[in-house]
Amino acid sequence: MAAAGALALPQAAAQLASAPAPSVRGLPDFTDLVEQVGPAVVNIRTMERVRAGGSGGQMDEEMQEFFRRFFGVPAPNMPRPGPRQNRPGPQAEQEVPRGVGSGFILTSDGFIMTNHHVVDGADEVLVTLTDKREFKAKLIGSDKRTDVAVVKIEAAGLPSVRLGDVSRLKVGEWVMAIGSPFGLENTVTAGIVSAKQRDTGDYLPFIQTDVAVNPGNSGGPLINMRGEVVGINSQIYSRSGGFMGISFAIPIDEAMRVSDQLRASGRVTRGRIGVQIDQVTREVAESIGLGKPQGALVRSIESGSPAEKAGVEAGDIILRFDGKAIDRASDLPRLVGGTRPGSRSTLTVFRRGQNRDLSITIAELEPEQTAARQPAARSSEAAKAQGSAQALGVTVTDLTEAQRKELKVKRGVRVEATAEAAARAGLREGDVILSVGNVEIGNVREFEAAVAKADRSKPVNMLVQRGDLVQFVLVRPSR
Repeated sequence: MAAAGALALPQAAAQLASAPAPSVRGLPDFTDLVEQVGPAVVNIRTMERVRAGGSGGQMDEEMQEFFRRFFGVPAPNMPRPGPRQNRPGPQAEQEVPRGVGSGFILTSDGFIMTNHHVVDGADEVLVTLTDKREFKAKLIGSDKRTDVAVVKIEAAGLPSVRLGDVSRLKVGEWVMAIGSPFGLENTVTAGIVSAKQRDTGDYLPFIQTDVAVNPGNSGGPLINMRGEVVGINSQIYSRSGGFMGISFAIPIDEAMRVSDQLRASGRVTRGRIGVQIDQVTREVAESIGLGKPQGALVRSIESGSPAEKAGVEAGDIILRFDGKAIDRASDLPRLVGGTRPGSRSTLTVFRRGQNRDLSITIAELEPEQTAARQPAARSSEAAKAQGSAQALGVTVTDLTEAQRKELKVKRGVRVEATAEAAARAGLREGDVILSVGNVEIGNVREFEAAVAKADRSKPVNMLVQRGDLVQFVLVRPSR
Protein backbone atom coordinates (compact mmCIF):
# COMPACT_ATOMS: atom_id res chain seq x y z
CA MET A 1 0.00 0.00 0.00
CA ALA A 2 2.86 2.39 0.87
CA ALA A 3 4.58 1.62 -2.42
CA ALA A 4 1.37 2.26 -4.37
CA GLY A 5 0.95 5.59 -2.57
CA ALA A 6 4.53 6.55 -3.37
CA LEU A 7 3.97 5.81 -7.06
CA ALA A 8 0.74 7.86 -7.11
CA LEU A 9 2.38 11.05 -5.85
CA PRO A 10 4.69 11.62 -8.87
CA GLN A 11 1.74 10.88 -11.20
CA ALA A 12 -0.46 13.48 -9.43
CA ALA A 13 2.36 16.00 -9.54
CA ALA A 14 2.75 15.44 -13.28
CA GLN A 15 -0.97 15.98 -13.84
CA LEU A 16 -0.85 19.24 -11.88
CA ALA A 17 2.15 20.42 -13.87
CA SER A 18 0.38 19.73 -17.17
CA ALA A 19 -2.89 21.46 -16.15
CA PRO A 20 -3.40 24.90 -17.76
CA ALA A 21 -2.64 27.80 -15.46
CA PRO A 22 -5.68 29.91 -14.54
CA SER A 23 -5.84 33.16 -16.49
CA VAL A 24 -5.05 36.26 -14.46
CA ARG A 25 -6.46 39.54 -15.70
CA GLY A 26 -4.66 42.73 -14.81
CA LEU A 27 -6.15 46.18 -14.58
CA PRO A 28 -6.68 47.84 -17.95
CA ASP A 29 -4.31 50.45 -19.34
CA PHE A 30 -6.20 53.52 -20.57
CA THR A 31 -3.24 55.46 -21.95
CA ASP A 32 -3.83 54.48 -25.59
CA LEU A 33 -7.52 55.35 -25.31
CA VAL A 34 -6.73 58.78 -23.93
CA GLU A 35 -4.33 59.50 -26.81
CA GLN A 36 -6.86 58.18 -29.31
CA VAL A 37 -10.05 59.86 -28.09
CA GLY A 38 -8.78 62.78 -26.02
CA PRO A 39 -8.20 65.23 -28.91
CA ALA A 40 -11.88 64.92 -29.93
CA VAL A 41 -13.16 65.95 -26.47
CA VAL A 42 -13.78 69.65 -25.95
CA ASN A 43 -14.39 72.05 -23.10
CA ILE A 44 -17.56 74.12 -23.35
CA ARG A 45 -18.03 77.43 -21.56
CA THR A 46 -21.23 79.40 -21.71
CA MET A 47 -21.65 83.14 -21.27
CA GLU A 48 -24.61 85.18 -20.10
CA ARG A 49 -25.36 88.86 -20.66
CA VAL A 50 -26.14 90.69 -17.43
CA ARG A 51 -26.18 94.31 -16.36
CA ALA A 52 -22.92 95.58 -14.91
CA GLY A 53 -22.72 94.90 -11.20
CA GLY A 54 -24.93 91.81 -11.45
CA SER A 55 -23.87 88.50 -10.00
CA GLY A 56 -24.92 86.27 -12.92
CA GLY A 57 -22.75 83.27 -13.53
CA GLN A 58 -21.06 83.29 -10.12
CA MET A 59 -20.19 79.82 -8.92
CA ASP A 60 -21.60 79.03 -5.48
CA GLU A 61 -19.53 79.76 -2.39
CA GLU A 62 -18.92 76.09 -1.62
CA MET A 63 -17.25 75.58 -5.02
CA GLN A 64 -15.10 78.68 -4.55
CA GLU A 65 -14.08 77.42 -1.11
CA PHE A 66 -13.22 74.01 -2.59
CA PHE A 67 -10.72 75.52 -5.01
CA ARG A 68 -9.26 77.91 -2.44
CA ARG A 69 -8.63 75.11 0.07
CA PHE A 70 -7.33 72.38 -2.22
CA PHE A 71 -5.73 74.31 -5.10
CA GLY A 72 -5.02 77.73 -3.61
CA VAL A 73 -6.56 79.48 -6.63
CA PRO A 74 -9.97 80.82 -7.65
CA ALA A 75 -12.28 78.46 -9.54
CA PRO A 76 -11.26 78.12 -13.23
CA ASN A 77 -12.85 80.47 -15.74
CA MET A 78 -14.49 82.47 -12.97
CA PRO A 79 -13.85 86.14 -12.04
CA ARG A 80 -11.75 86.70 -8.95
CA PRO A 81 -13.76 87.81 -5.95
CA GLY A 82 -13.66 91.54 -5.29
CA PRO A 83 -15.70 94.34 -3.83
CA ARG A 84 -18.94 95.18 -5.58
CA GLN A 85 -19.10 98.58 -7.21
CA ASN A 86 -22.36 100.45 -7.33
CA ARG A 87 -22.34 102.79 -10.30
CA PRO A 88 -25.03 105.39 -10.77
CA GLY A 89 -26.81 105.90 -14.06
CA PRO A 90 -27.61 103.43 -16.85
CA GLN A 91 -25.77 100.12 -16.54
CA ALA A 92 -24.34 98.56 -19.71
CA GLU A 93 -24.69 94.86 -20.34
CA GLN A 94 -21.62 92.71 -19.94
CA GLU A 95 -20.93 89.03 -20.54
CA VAL A 96 -20.09 86.92 -17.52
CA PRO A 97 -19.32 83.19 -17.27
CA ARG A 98 -22.47 81.17 -16.78
CA GLY A 99 -21.35 77.55 -16.66
CA VAL A 100 -18.89 74.96 -17.85
CA GLY A 101 -19.33 71.54 -19.41
CA SER A 102 -17.91 69.13 -21.94
CA GLY A 103 -18.63 67.81 -25.40
CA PHE A 104 -17.15 65.72 -28.19
CA ILE A 105 -16.64 66.23 -31.89
CA LEU A 106 -18.94 64.15 -34.09
CA THR A 107 -17.60 65.21 -37.50
CA SER A 108 -14.35 66.70 -38.78
CA ASP A 109 -16.21 69.83 -39.96
CA GLY A 110 -17.17 70.88 -36.45
CA PHE A 111 -20.46 69.33 -35.29
CA ILE A 112 -20.23 68.77 -31.53
CA MET A 113 -22.56 66.87 -29.20
CA THR A 114 -23.18 67.91 -25.60
CA ASN A 115 -26.02 68.10 -23.05
CA HIS A 116 -29.03 70.37 -23.33
CA HIS A 117 -28.51 71.62 -19.79
CA VAL A 118 -24.95 72.68 -20.62
CA VAL A 119 -26.04 75.19 -23.26
CA ASP A 120 -29.61 75.95 -22.15
CA GLY A 121 -30.17 79.68 -21.69
CA ALA A 122 -26.66 80.64 -22.78
CA ASP A 123 -26.16 83.85 -24.79
CA GLU A 124 -22.80 82.64 -26.09
CA VAL A 125 -21.15 79.22 -26.29
CA LEU A 126 -17.35 78.96 -26.38
CA VAL A 127 -15.60 75.72 -27.37
CA THR A 128 -11.97 75.08 -26.46
CA LEU A 129 -10.03 72.25 -28.14
CA THR A 130 -7.18 70.32 -26.56
CA ASP A 131 -4.70 72.35 -28.66
CA LYS A 132 -6.06 75.48 -26.88
CA ARG A 133 -7.83 76.89 -29.94
CA GLU A 134 -11.08 78.54 -28.98
CA PHE A 135 -14.19 78.99 -31.14
CA LYS A 136 -17.56 80.62 -30.78
CA ALA A 137 -20.14 77.91 -31.40
CA LYS A 138 -23.55 78.11 -33.03
CA LEU A 139 -26.39 76.21 -31.38
CA ILE A 140 -27.86 73.88 -34.02
CA GLY A 141 -30.56 72.44 -31.81
CA SER A 142 -31.31 71.26 -28.30
CA ASP A 143 -33.78 68.77 -26.83
CA LYS A 144 -34.76 69.07 -23.19
CA ARG A 145 -36.52 65.71 -22.93
CA THR A 146 -33.41 63.70 -23.78
CA ASP A 147 -30.88 66.33 -22.58
CA VAL A 148 -29.08 66.25 -25.95
CA ALA A 149 -27.76 69.30 -27.83
CA VAL A 150 -25.68 69.86 -30.97
CA VAL A 151 -23.46 72.90 -31.57
CA LYS A 152 -21.28 73.78 -34.57
CA ILE A 153 -17.91 75.50 -34.86
CA GLU A 154 -16.38 76.76 -38.09
CA ALA A 155 -13.35 74.55 -38.52
CA ALA A 156 -12.08 71.73 -40.74
CA GLY A 157 -9.93 68.64 -40.32
CA LEU A 158 -10.89 68.19 -36.69
CA PRO A 159 -10.37 64.91 -34.84
CA SER A 160 -13.67 63.10 -34.30
CA VAL A 161 -14.91 60.20 -32.21
CA ARG A 162 -15.98 56.72 -33.30
CA LEU A 163 -19.39 55.54 -32.16
CA GLY A 164 -19.91 52.17 -30.50
CA ASP A 165 -22.69 49.61 -30.42
CA VAL A 166 -24.56 49.99 -27.13
CA SER A 167 -26.18 46.56 -27.54
CA ARG A 168 -22.72 45.02 -27.12
CA LEU A 169 -22.05 46.88 -23.89
CA LYS A 170 -22.05 44.53 -20.89
CA VAL A 171 -22.53 45.09 -17.19
CA GLY A 172 -19.11 44.87 -15.53
CA GLU A 173 -17.29 46.15 -18.62
CA TRP A 174 -14.60 48.82 -18.14
CA VAL A 175 -15.45 52.30 -19.43
CA MET A 176 -13.74 55.68 -19.32
CA ALA A 177 -14.96 59.28 -19.19
CA ILE A 178 -13.17 62.42 -20.36
CA GLY A 179 -14.45 65.85 -19.43
CA SER A 180 -14.01 69.05 -17.44
CA PRO A 181 -15.15 68.40 -13.86
CA PHE A 182 -15.27 71.64 -11.91
CA GLY A 183 -13.83 73.33 -15.00
CA LEU A 184 -10.62 71.25 -14.93
CA GLU A 185 -10.13 70.47 -18.62
CA ASN A 186 -9.20 67.05 -20.06
CA THR A 187 -9.74 65.06 -16.89
CA VAL A 188 -9.88 61.27 -17.29
CA THR A 189 -11.78 58.94 -14.95
CA ALA A 190 -12.59 55.24 -15.29
CA GLY A 191 -14.82 52.55 -13.82
CA ILE A 192 -17.26 49.85 -14.86
CA VAL A 193 -20.80 49.65 -16.18
CA SER A 194 -23.01 49.09 -13.14
CA ALA A 195 -26.32 48.56 -14.96
CA LYS A 196 -28.07 49.06 -18.29
CA GLN A 197 -31.59 50.13 -19.20
CA ARG A 198 -31.86 52.14 -15.99
CA ASP A 199 -35.17 54.03 -16.03
CA THR A 200 -34.76 57.59 -14.80
CA GLY A 201 -36.54 59.40 -17.61
CA ASP A 202 -39.46 59.18 -20.00
CA TYR A 203 -37.47 58.65 -23.16
CA LEU A 204 -34.09 57.27 -22.10
CA PRO A 205 -32.87 53.93 -20.71
CA PHE A 206 -29.69 55.24 -19.04
CA ILE A 207 -26.34 53.47 -18.69
CA GLN A 208 -25.37 53.44 -15.01
CA THR A 209 -21.67 53.43 -14.14
CA ASP A 210 -19.39 54.00 -11.16
CA VAL A 211 -17.14 56.28 -13.21
CA ALA A 212 -16.36 59.46 -11.26
CA VAL A 213 -18.51 62.15 -12.93
CA ASN A 214 -18.87 65.60 -11.40
CA PRO A 215 -20.31 69.00 -12.37
CA GLY A 216 -18.53 69.98 -15.59
CA ASN A 217 -18.34 66.41 -16.88
CA SER A 218 -21.81 66.85 -18.38
CA GLY A 219 -21.82 66.35 -22.13
CA GLY A 220 -18.54 64.46 -22.23
CA PRO A 221 -18.19 60.99 -23.77
CA LEU A 222 -18.39 57.60 -22.07
CA ILE A 223 -15.86 55.41 -23.89
CA ASN A 224 -15.47 51.63 -24.07
CA MET A 225 -12.16 49.76 -24.22
CA ARG A 226 -12.27 49.80 -28.04
CA GLY A 227 -12.09 53.57 -28.02
CA GLU A 228 -15.72 53.98 -29.07
CA VAL A 229 -18.23 56.41 -27.57
CA VAL A 230 -21.13 54.48 -26.03
CA GLY A 231 -22.81 57.28 -24.09
CA ILE A 232 -22.96 60.93 -23.01
CA ASN A 233 -22.30 61.57 -19.34
CA SER A 234 -25.42 63.40 -18.20
CA GLN A 235 -26.50 62.87 -14.60
CA ILE A 236 -25.18 61.93 -11.19
CA TYR A 237 -26.87 60.68 -8.06
CA SER A 238 -25.71 62.98 -5.30
CA ARG A 239 -26.77 64.45 -1.99
CA SER A 240 -23.88 66.90 -1.88
CA GLY A 241 -23.52 68.01 -5.51
CA GLY A 242 -20.41 65.86 -5.96
CA PHE A 243 -19.80 62.28 -7.10
CA MET A 244 -21.19 59.59 -4.78
CA GLY A 245 -20.50 56.41 -6.75
CA ILE A 246 -23.36 56.46 -9.25
CA SER A 247 -23.52 58.29 -12.57
CA PHE A 248 -25.74 58.00 -15.63
CA ALA A 249 -24.98 58.27 -19.33
CA ILE A 250 -27.34 58.67 -22.29
CA PRO A 251 -26.87 55.69 -24.68
CA ILE A 252 -25.20 56.97 -27.84
CA ASP A 253 -27.70 55.28 -30.17
CA GLU A 254 -30.56 57.18 -28.51
CA ALA A 255 -28.54 60.40 -28.60
CA MET A 256 -27.71 60.00 -32.30
CA ARG A 257 -31.38 59.62 -33.21
CA VAL A 258 -31.99 62.97 -31.56
CA SER A 259 -28.83 64.48 -33.07
CA ASP A 260 -29.83 63.49 -36.59
CA GLN A 261 -33.16 65.32 -36.23
CA LEU A 262 -31.52 68.37 -34.67
CA ARG A 263 -29.02 68.63 -37.53
CA ALA A 264 -31.75 68.13 -40.14
CA SER A 265 -34.38 70.53 -38.79
CA GLY A 266 -33.18 72.04 -35.52
CA ARG A 267 -35.93 70.30 -33.56
CA VAL A 268 -37.11 66.84 -32.56
CA THR A 269 -40.53 65.46 -33.48
CA ARG A 270 -42.01 62.62 -31.47
CA GLY A 271 -45.07 60.47 -31.72
CA ARG A 272 -47.86 60.34 -29.17
CA ILE A 273 -51.05 58.32 -28.73
CA GLY A 274 -52.65 60.20 -25.83
CA VAL A 275 -52.65 57.82 -22.88
CA GLN A 276 -51.48 58.06 -19.29
CA ILE A 277 -49.88 54.81 -18.18
CA ASP A 278 -48.58 53.00 -15.13
CA GLN A 279 -46.67 49.85 -14.22
CA VAL A 280 -48.39 46.48 -13.94
CA THR A 281 -47.70 44.92 -10.54
CA ARG A 282 -47.24 41.20 -10.02
CA GLU A 283 -50.41 40.93 -7.94
CA VAL A 284 -52.49 42.66 -10.59
CA ALA A 285 -51.00 40.54 -13.37
CA GLU A 286 -51.85 37.34 -11.51
CA SER A 287 -55.35 38.47 -10.58
CA ILE A 288 -56.38 39.36 -14.15
CA GLY A 289 -54.81 36.29 -15.75
CA LEU A 290 -51.90 38.08 -17.40
CA GLY A 291 -49.41 35.70 -15.83
CA LYS A 292 -46.41 37.94 -15.26
CA PRO A 293 -46.04 41.70 -14.73
CA GLN A 294 -45.52 43.18 -18.18
CA GLY A 295 -46.89 45.88 -20.41
CA ALA A 296 -48.24 49.37 -19.66
CA LEU A 297 -51.52 49.83 -17.80
CA VAL A 298 -53.69 52.51 -19.41
CA ARG A 299 -54.95 54.75 -16.60
CA SER A 300 -56.56 57.46 -18.70
CA ILE A 301 -57.16 58.42 -22.33
CA GLU A 302 -57.17 61.94 -23.72
CA SER A 303 -60.38 63.01 -25.41
CA GLY A 304 -60.03 62.95 -29.20
CA SER A 305 -56.61 61.31 -29.01
CA PRO A 306 -55.30 58.60 -31.37
CA ALA A 307 -55.81 56.05 -28.58
CA GLU A 308 -59.49 56.98 -28.15
CA LYS A 309 -60.06 56.82 -31.92
CA ALA A 310 -58.34 53.43 -32.07
CA GLY A 311 -60.62 51.98 -29.38
CA VAL A 312 -58.16 51.82 -26.49
CA GLU A 313 -59.97 51.65 -23.15
CA ALA A 314 -58.93 52.65 -19.66
CA GLY A 315 -57.76 49.48 -17.93
CA ASP A 316 -56.25 47.99 -21.08
CA ILE A 317 -52.71 46.70 -20.74
CA ILE A 318 -50.60 47.48 -23.81
CA LEU A 319 -48.35 44.48 -24.40
CA ARG A 320 -46.86 45.26 -27.82
CA PHE A 321 -46.28 48.25 -30.07
CA ASP A 322 -45.66 47.40 -33.73
CA GLY A 323 -44.73 43.87 -32.65
CA LYS A 324 -42.15 45.05 -30.07
CA ALA A 325 -42.76 43.77 -26.56
CA ILE A 326 -43.53 46.27 -23.78
CA ASP A 327 -41.75 44.71 -20.81
CA ARG A 328 -42.02 47.84 -18.65
CA ALA A 329 -44.36 50.79 -18.85
CA SER A 330 -41.43 53.08 -19.68
CA ASP A 331 -40.82 51.14 -22.91
CA LEU A 332 -44.03 52.49 -24.46
CA PRO A 333 -43.23 56.23 -24.56
CA ARG A 334 -39.80 55.48 -26.02
CA LEU A 335 -41.23 53.33 -28.81
CA VAL A 336 -44.12 55.68 -29.55
CA GLY A 337 -41.89 58.75 -29.28
CA GLY A 338 -39.49 57.29 -31.85
CA THR A 339 -42.28 56.70 -34.37
CA ARG A 340 -42.87 59.22 -37.14
CA PRO A 341 -46.09 61.19 -36.61
CA GLY A 342 -48.76 60.28 -39.16
CA SER A 343 -47.65 56.67 -39.52
CA ARG A 344 -49.93 53.69 -38.82
CA SER A 345 -48.99 51.34 -36.00
CA THR A 346 -50.46 48.33 -34.22
CA LEU A 347 -51.14 48.07 -30.50
CA THR A 348 -51.64 44.68 -28.85
CA VAL A 349 -53.70 45.12 -25.70
CA PHE A 350 -54.82 42.72 -22.98
CA ARG A 351 -58.47 43.32 -22.13
CA ARG A 352 -60.63 41.13 -19.89
CA GLY A 353 -58.54 38.03 -20.38
CA GLN A 354 -57.91 38.33 -24.14
CA ASN A 355 -55.36 39.94 -26.45
CA ARG A 356 -56.62 42.34 -29.10
CA ASP A 357 -54.83 44.12 -31.94
CA LEU A 358 -55.78 47.74 -32.54
CA SER A 359 -54.69 49.91 -35.47
CA ILE A 360 -53.65 53.42 -34.46
CA THR A 361 -52.43 56.54 -36.26
CA ILE A 362 -49.58 58.26 -34.43
CA ALA A 363 -49.95 61.98 -33.67
CA GLU A 364 -47.17 64.46 -32.98
CA LEU A 365 -46.19 65.21 -29.41
CA GLU A 366 -46.22 68.92 -28.76
CA PRO A 367 -43.37 70.39 -26.68
CA GLU A 368 -43.92 69.76 -22.97
CA GLN A 369 -47.57 68.83 -23.59
CA THR A 370 -49.47 67.58 -20.58
CA ALA A 371 -52.92 66.11 -20.38
CA ALA A 372 -55.62 68.23 -18.78
CA ARG A 373 -57.01 66.80 -15.59
CA GLN A 374 -60.73 66.55 -14.89
CA PRO A 375 -62.28 66.93 -11.42
CA ALA A 376 -63.78 63.92 -9.74
CA ALA A 377 -67.50 63.46 -10.22
CA ARG A 378 -70.04 64.04 -7.47
CA SER A 379 -73.56 62.62 -7.57
CA SER A 380 -75.73 65.35 -6.07
CA GLU A 381 -78.78 64.36 -8.09
CA ALA A 382 -78.15 60.64 -8.27
CA ALA A 383 -81.07 58.35 -7.64
CA LYS A 384 -79.42 56.02 -5.16
CA ALA A 385 -80.42 52.53 -6.18
CA GLN A 386 -78.81 51.04 -3.11
CA GLY A 387 -76.82 47.83 -3.42
CA SER A 388 -74.00 46.39 -1.40
CA ALA A 389 -71.37 43.69 -1.32
CA GLN A 390 -70.89 43.23 2.39
CA ALA A 391 -68.07 40.71 2.10
CA LEU A 392 -65.95 43.33 0.32
CA GLY A 393 -67.13 46.24 2.44
CA VAL A 394 -68.28 48.43 -0.44
CA THR A 395 -71.64 50.06 -1.20
CA VAL A 396 -72.29 51.23 -4.77
CA THR A 397 -74.97 53.04 -6.78
CA ASP A 398 -75.78 53.35 -10.47
CA LEU A 399 -74.28 56.23 -12.41
CA THR A 400 -76.56 58.89 -13.78
CA GLU A 401 -76.36 59.85 -17.44
CA ALA A 402 -74.87 63.22 -16.45
CA GLN A 403 -72.13 61.49 -14.48
CA ARG A 404 -71.32 59.19 -17.40
CA LYS A 405 -70.89 62.18 -19.70
CA GLU A 406 -68.76 64.08 -17.21
CA LEU A 407 -66.50 61.09 -16.54
CA LYS A 408 -66.52 59.97 -20.19
CA VAL A 409 -67.47 56.39 -19.26
CA LYS A 410 -70.11 54.18 -20.81
CA ARG A 411 -70.49 51.76 -17.90
CA GLY A 412 -69.62 51.39 -14.22
CA VAL A 413 -70.98 51.96 -10.71
CA ARG A 414 -70.16 54.69 -8.20
CA VAL A 415 -68.74 53.91 -4.73
CA GLU A 416 -70.95 55.47 -2.04
CA ALA A 417 -69.30 54.04 1.09
CA THR A 418 -66.46 51.71 2.06
CA ALA A 419 -65.53 49.69 5.12
CA GLU A 420 -63.19 46.88 6.17
CA ALA A 421 -61.65 45.17 3.11
CA ALA A 422 -62.58 47.86 0.58
CA ALA A 423 -61.31 50.64 2.82
CA ARG A 424 -58.05 48.80 3.47
CA ALA A 425 -57.57 48.39 -0.30
CA GLY A 426 -57.86 52.15 -0.77
CA LEU A 427 -61.32 52.43 -2.31
CA ARG A 428 -63.16 55.61 -1.38
CA GLU A 429 -66.38 57.47 -1.99
CA GLY A 430 -66.67 58.84 -5.52
CA ASP A 431 -64.57 56.10 -7.15
CA VAL A 432 -66.13 54.44 -10.19
CA ILE A 433 -65.77 50.66 -10.47
CA LEU A 434 -65.56 49.65 -14.13
CA SER A 435 -64.98 45.92 -13.81
CA VAL A 436 -64.73 43.15 -11.24
CA GLY A 437 -62.56 40.09 -11.90
CA ASN A 438 -62.23 40.98 -15.62
CA VAL A 439 -66.03 41.29 -15.90
CA GLU A 440 -67.24 44.68 -17.15
CA ILE A 441 -69.81 46.32 -14.86
CA GLY A 442 -72.75 48.39 -16.10
CA ASN A 443 -74.98 48.72 -13.03
CA VAL A 444 -75.44 47.64 -9.43
CA ARG A 445 -77.08 44.36 -10.37
CA GLU A 446 -74.14 43.36 -12.59
CA PHE A 447 -71.72 44.45 -9.87
CA GLU A 448 -73.35 42.24 -7.24
CA ALA A 449 -73.45 39.30 -9.68
CA ALA A 450 -69.73 39.67 -10.46
CA VAL A 451 -68.85 39.90 -6.76
CA ALA A 452 -70.92 36.79 -6.03
CA LYS A 453 -68.97 34.83 -8.62
CA ALA A 454 -65.55 36.04 -7.42
CA ASP A 455 -63.26 33.56 -5.68
CA ARG A 456 -63.29 34.74 -2.06
CA SER A 457 -60.05 32.87 -1.31
CA LYS A 458 -58.11 35.27 -3.55
CA PRO A 459 -57.89 39.05 -3.84
CA VAL A 460 -60.66 40.38 -6.08
CA ASN A 461 -59.35 42.71 -8.78
CA MET A 462 -61.40 45.80 -9.54
CA LEU A 463 -60.72 48.28 -12.31
CA VAL A 464 -61.37 51.66 -10.67
CA GLN A 465 -61.53 55.18 -12.10
CA ARG A 466 -60.73 58.09 -9.82
CA GLY A 467 -61.03 61.47 -11.50
CA ASP A 468 -59.47 60.94 -14.92
CA LEU A 469 -57.13 58.12 -13.83
CA VAL A 470 -57.74 54.37 -13.87
CA GLN A 471 -56.01 51.72 -11.80
CA PHE A 472 -56.44 48.16 -10.60
CA VAL A 473 -57.34 47.76 -6.91
CA LEU A 474 -57.04 44.36 -5.19
CA VAL A 475 -59.65 43.86 -2.47
CA ARG A 476 -59.00 41.01 -0.06
CA PRO A 477 -62.35 39.74 1.31
CA SER A 478 -62.80 39.69 5.07
CA ARG A 479 -62.81 36.21 6.50
